[in-house]
Amino acid sequence: MARYFKEQDIDEFRECFYLFARSGQITSLDELTVIMRSLGMSPTIQELAGYLKGKGGKMSFADFLEVMHIHSRAENLPSEVVNAFKAGDPNKTGVISAKQLRTLLQKWGEGLSAREVDNIFREANVSNSATVRYEDFVKIACAPVPDYY
Repeated sequence: MARYFKEQDIDEFRECFYLFARSGQITSLDELTVIMRSLGMSPTIQELAGYLKGKGGKMSFADFLEVMHIHSRAENLPSEVVNAFKAGDPNKTGVISAKQLRTLLQKWGEGLSAREVDNIFREANVSNSATVRYEDFVKIACAPVPDYY
């Protein structure tokens, strides 16, 4: 799997893997979730459970690299999300009301809590009465979580 990633990426993956999988293996869905999302991936709970089950409930670093390769090839989240917004934008305005966006984030897919939406809106400088350029919003919402160490 190393041939699919740059050495710098593998180093980042390794650091994150061993930070959260202290036993040297991923043994829980929570560990896999935190590690992949910390690395900027956005897998669903079903995808994560499938990856872990496919590895017999335990995942070594080599197994994790394989999962990262498979998932990174399948995931192009920002463009998928923008395309979904475009499909729901018959007039091609490029904007959505904050109220509509809040409803979508709370009701569709793995719905977010009101607090989670408030946090996203605060991070993206969205007021509840505003309209939102969905391409700009997606860039902010899908950006990797910054390192604070």
